[in-house]
Amino acid sequence: MTEYGRGPGSEPWHPEDPLYGDGGWGGQQTHAGRQSPYEGQPQHYPQAPQHGDWSQEQQPGYDGQQHSYPDGSGQQQYDQRFHGQTQQHFHQGGWDATGTHGQVPYAADPGDPFGQQPVAYGGEQPDFYGTEDAYPPPEPPGRRRPEPEPEPEAAGEEEPAIFAGDGEEDDEEHELQSRRERRGKGKKPVKSKKRRTGCACMVVVLVFGGGLAGVGYFGYQFYQNRFGTAPDYAGDGNGEQVTVEIPKGAGGWEIGQKLKDAGVVESAAAFVSALQANPDGKSLQDGVYTLEKEMSAASAVELMLSPKSRSNLIIAEGLRNTAVYALIDKRLGVATGTTARVAKKEYKHLGLPAWAMNHPNLKDPLEGFLYPSSYAVTKEQKPAAVLRKMVAQSTAEYKALGLENKAQALGLDSPWQLLTVASLVQAEGTSHDDFRKMAEVVYNRLKVDNPQTYGRLEFDSTYNYVKNQSKLDLSIAELRRYGNPYNTYFSKGLPPGPIDNPGEEALRGALNPTHDGWYYFISMDGKTSKFTKTLADHEKLVDEWNAARNKN
Repeated sequence: MTEYGRGPGSEPWHPEDPLYGDGGWGGQQTHAGRQSPYEGQPQHYPQAPQHGDWSQEQQPGYDGQQHSYPDGSGQQQYDQRFHGQTQQHFHQGGWDATGTHGQVPYAADPGDPFGQQPVAYGGEQPDFYGTEDAYPPPEPPGRRRPEPEPEPEAAGEEEPAIFAGDGEEDDEEHELQSRRERRGKGKKPVKSKKRRTGCACMVVVLVFGGGLAGVGYFGYQFYQNRFGTAPDYAGDGNGEQVTVEIPKGAGGWEIGQKLKDAGVVESAAAFVSALQANPDGKSLQDGVYTLEKEMSAASAVELMLSPKSRSNLIIAEGLRNTAVYALIDKRLGVATGTTARVAKKEYKHLGLPAWAMNHPNLKDPLEGFLYPSSYAVTKEQKPAAVLRKMVAQSTAEYKALGLENKAQALGLDSPWQLLTVASLVQAEGTSHDDFRKMAEVVYNRLKVDNPQTYGRLEFDSTYNYVKNQSKLDLSIAELRRYGNPYNTYFSKGLPPGPIDNPGEEALRGALNPTHDGWYYFISMDGKTSKFTKTLADHEKLVDEWNAARNKN
């Protein structure tokens, strides 16, 4: 079946031809009297029914002549159903006043995306092929040329698959480019997808390359830290002193890191190696050390094991708080009495346990809680911080020894009284061997019905504490006249609180006294004590001591 202006040619018409239903070759329909695009020859149409019940007719050709109608009336025969439509078409496409024949527009082809817009012949049609992805303009079948086949690439020049991109995308891009060249349009070329793919691959290579470099660097660092030789300084230091505080319980690696941060050693690993190589390395203690910068790890270990490097604040056993306050003032470089004023004002906020609070008639609420030990104290610290550290140390030691749980078993009301007993043992004992016997003396005298003292302790140390002195030659008359709760010659029972800071041995003696019946004691040489069970035996020892003193 053919359309207007087309007839059977050298090639059969096929419905799948892209020009099926098109308005003619070259994008325009010829006008009456003009030469046909097919070499100037008029086209003939076969007799075929069109649009349903249309009668046989012959449309005007393109040779400028009109054909007569077969019924002699000059009018077409058609079904009444198309009467109105034909009249409209005839009015629009019939002869006009100029004598020319207006062409009836073709019916829209459902398969043609451009056929929905009727365009009259004789005018310029819009360009439906101007877009980049459109098909090329139609050409007559005789002028069509086959698509050139791409030349095969040499086997040696074939790109790897990762750079070649997707084959279908390249074929599609090649087809679009060919269409543009055939149209002769001056469009800007689309960027090659191979070029974009190559850039993307370059980015991937750079990313993976950077990642591999980072992994290699950190892997090397890990190997050096674990298996390589640790960086280390040489020599005994550069002469610049620095103070380093080592916390209690710190391990070798933590100590090494603190020394490295202070500039003493070059690496923590070097210090750990030197500490392990030294046979006395396990005896390294916490505290404050005065060292030099840029020391070799081995020399730093040697100096820290030497007592001359230790600059800790040492609190001896049995010291009263007044002596401890003076030591703290001196270490911190503050005015005398500063720490004592802080202790009196802030003692409730320094970490005392609940059982140590709210006791009446106390001379110093912190007495007994500045535990004898070695403390790392530097000038940058504040008095309150140092006191808080000592109170924490005391609380931890008392909890470990079980003062709260064992007080009642010893006939005491509270751990506060047990701590007070330990302070008396510490003050009156002259050696560690005396502490258990001295504790028994305290417990025996505290008994109200004891036949020797009848509930009085009568310890010179309590009188000296309240007087803030340490005298040995004290008369009984003087001792009995001074009325003060701390004076055990004047008051029965225990003093209001501890009279010093007892050490571990005194505490253990108070927790585990002897049971030999001791009531009296006397130190003959200031180094050892002699214990007796009766007052008569005690007075004999007193006479011996007086004779020896008068002789010397």
